[in-house]
Amino acid sequence: MKPEPPAAGRALEAAQAALAAEHAAAYGYGVIGARSTGARANEAREAYGAHLARRDALARTVRELGGTPRPAEAAYALPFEVRGQAEAERLAAVVEDRVAGAYSDLVRAAEGPLRREAADALSAAAVRAARWRGVGVAFPGLAERADEAQRAQHS
Repeated sequence: MKPEPPAAGRALEAAQAALAAEHAAAYGYGVIGARSTGARANEAREAYGAHLARRDALARTVRELGGTPRPAEAAYALPFEVRGQAEAERLAAVVEDRVAGAYSDLVRAAEGPLRREAADALSAAAVRAARWRGVGVAFPGLAERADEAQRAQHS
């Protein structure tokens, strides 16, 4: 078994993972925004801006923890094809669930103000996921709970 990294190392790893999730979210919201209209297009723009702000804050955090922020990928594979508004809304919920999962890990790994910031980001992602999905989950950031909510929505 590989030894567990020290607390600062765990926080840095979790911050890097959250940064990667924010990069992917920004990419995803580009697709979501292009397939959304009306109020949903406005929500997509607001979420995109929120993810960019969190991305920038995480890049600073990674540097403060002694790391080099991971750059964004040129493109990201989407979990399914997004042809219209319904798929865009579904993608937005998936994106937010993934972001919430990354921040859930950061909450566990971090301490002090970073833990509070991660908890705030987890909460914001969970609220956005619930808005896009139309239903919330009991334990945001836990993938199995999000899967249950998604199955219930499509039943």
